[in-house]
Amino acid sequence: MTVLGFDPGTASTGWGVLRQDANRLTSLGYGCIVTSARDDTHVRLRQIYDQACALIKRFAPDIVVIEELFVNVNVKTALAVGQAKGVLYLAASDLKEAPREYSPLQIKQAVTGYGRASKIQVQEMTKVILGLPRIPQPDHAADALAVAITHTHHNSAAFTAAVKRAPGGRR
Repeated sequence: MTVLGFDPGTASTGWGVLRQDANRLTSLGYGCIVTSARDDTHVRLRQIYDQACALIKRFAPDIVVIEELFVNVNVKTALAVGQAKGVLYLAASDLKEAPREYSPLQIKQAVTGYGRASKIQVQEMTKVILGLPRIPQPDHAADALAVAITHTHHNSAAFTAAVKRAPGGRR
């Protein structure tokens, strides 16, 4: 299975691609789609869309996964990130599998085993899980790989079995 993860943003949208073969995860690539604040919003969103489509064409993922929007204090930023997320959904709309979203809490739990893990802990474990020589840079790319890892964990038989066996888990 090939998973394309995105960490949406208007200025910088991180992307990361993983291939899962049984229990082995391999990074096929990662980076960021960067737009200029000097450009109008519609131009920036078009750039995100076009580059996301190019990544989908290049890597032919089975699924696109997106980090869920974390709304903090700045509503204007949240709206802009929501727009970027919308164009990522549109770019993935021709895939057989619908895009999925994972919350920051789900990502931290899947990658580190701890829902209150720091950003650096998530990045370090992303490096370890994928056998990379260093933490992926920029940060948004590492976050995109982490959301892709989360999807593989949530959809593996081992993960499902562990949830069922856990106290209070599904039976």
